[in-house]
Amino acid sequence: MKKLLLVLILAVIGTVAAGAQTVYSVNHKSDAQVKVYVTNNKSDADVVVYKCSYKSDADAQKGLWYFVNYKSDAKKTIYFVDWKSDADIVVYFTTTKSDAGWRNRSKMHKML
Repeated sequence: MKKLLLVLILAVIGTVAAGAQTVYSVNHKSDAQVKVYVTNNKSDADVVVYKCSYKSDADAQKGLWYFVNYKSDAKKTIYFVDWKSDADIVVYFTTTKSDAGWRNRSKMHKML
C-alpha cells in the first residue's frame, strides 16, 4: 500500500514538474486567465519568452511557450493588452531560445 501511494505521489510530482507551457491567445479579456503586455525592452520584462516550434520543447519555468490552435489544448489562456498597467505579466519575445527565462520570479505562478 505504501509503495502504491509513493508511486502515485511521484507520478503527480513528475506531471507538475514537466510544466509544458501550452498557451492559447483569446480575443476577449474576460476569457483570459492571464493578461499579457508585450514590451520592446528586455529589461522591462517579467519573463523573456521563446516561442517553441514543438509542444515537447515548452517549459513554463524556463519561458518556453508553445502556442496551440485550440483553446481546449492550452494550459493557459492569455489576452494581449495594450497598456502595461492592465497586464498581469510583461513579456519580451526573443528569437533565441537560450535568452528565455523569468526575470521576475514573483510572477511565475501566474503562468504555472
